[in-house]
Amino acid sequence: MKSVNQFISSFDIDKRLAEADIVGSIAHTKMLCKSKIISKSDAKKIILGLEAILDDLHNGWKLPVDEDIHYAIEKELINRIGSVGGKMHTARSRNDQVTTDLRLYLKKELKNIKNKITHFQNTLINKAIENIDVIMPGFTHLQHAQPILASHYILAYAWMMQRDKERFVDCYKRIDVLPLGSAALAGTSFNIDRHYTARLLHFKNISNNSLDAVSDRDFVIEFIFCIVVMFIHLTRLCEEIILWINPEFCYITIDSKFTSGSSIMPQKRNPDYAEVIRGRFGRVLGNLISIITVMKALPLAYNRDLQEDKACLFDALDNTTDCLCIIDDMFRSIKFIKRKTLQSTEKGFILATEIADYLSLHNVPFRQAHGIVQNIVLYCQQTSKDFNNLSLQEYKKFSQVFEQDIFNYLNIDKIVNMKNSYGGTSKISVLHQIDILKQKLQYEK
Repeated sequence: MKSVNQFISSFDIDKRLAEADIVGSIAHTKMLCKSKIISKSDAKKIILGLEAILDDLHNGWKLPVDEDIHYAIEKELINRIGSVGGKMHTARSRNDQVTTDLRLYLKKELKNIKNKITHFQNTLINKAIENIDVIMPGFTHLQHAQPILASHYILAYAWMMQRDKERFVDCYKRIDVLPLGSAALAGTSFNIDRHYTARLLHFKNISNNSLDAVSDRDFVIEFIFCIVVMFIHLTRLCEEIILWINPEFCYITIDSKFTSGSSIMPQKRNPDYAEVIRGRFGRVLGNLISIITVMKALPLAYNRDLQEDKACLFDALDNTTDCLCIIDDMFRSIKFIKRKTLQSTEKGFILATEIADYLSLHNVPFRQAHGIVQNIVLYCQQTSKDFNNLSLQEYKKFSQVFEQDIFNYLNIDKIVNMKNSYGGTSKISVLHQIDILKQKLQYEK
């Protein structure tokens, strides 16, 4: 059984905040010196001591285990430079210190995630260009709906990832607020300069209420929420991959390193990597539910419950970076089987909407046209025919509006490329989407 101290210790979790803690402490020390709260000589000793600890950490040295990373660093500093190291904690509390560390850490991690999303978007764009002439079925209710370009399908996910990135960028505004100087909960009597500290740490804003500042974890909830929404999109794409490599579809192949064999059935290759990413959604959603549950009905200001925020956050972060890297590599290995995707468009009377549109263009109300085509589909099913097998005379049995040009509406290449409405699936439209996405990614650099 763990000892009491081990039970409340967060060191094993928050040790990854070491660099942020030291950077924050150096800035705080510089502010104390500027405000004449500590002497220049004391500040210099503290800063040199902190920099030495940071260098050692970068070189692989491990801090001795303590209650948390903040105590561990302060204790090590005092061991190295003497009691003067204790002056570093003047005019602050662990309460404002820990949330400052967390915000510093998240600002860096958010940029890392943003870069990984952009990298994945470029992979999707390149794959769309590579498959610009591949036609496949589009689905609603997982039933054949209308023919589309595979590139259009792929770009749908590039746009999802764009929204994900924009959510993270917007979340950054709420993270980019300095709480340091709020102390335990009431602020401090020392004449500190919080704006100076904010400039040193590159925070755009400072918190307005000390009670709120030390107990606020909205930014953690929002950050994990952004991760959860992004994972929804990753799991949808993984589900597509799982379906598309199934022999019933056989639309794509992926590199064998992203599949595994069966322990009993030698012919099988299972899409394990896509399945694991799909399964990780449960973890990240659980992290969101956990932190929301921790915060629910929590009184002001700081409570030890808040220590649980980092376990939720770090697990969600780790899964995000891992899964973005894996799905990026996996999708780059995808190859569409053009023959199979095109054959699949021959199923399910996928051109039915085009025939209804043809009738509408010839002044038949769409709702009436819809019913006419339903009857044609029923006739085809009863006679084991397809739209292309019907004669003009057979079409005319259902409506005298039909003329020879109806067969232009049964050419799948022409049909796809007629979808020139903004955001549609025609080649021109898809290439325009690609241009817009490329411009967005270039602008973000």
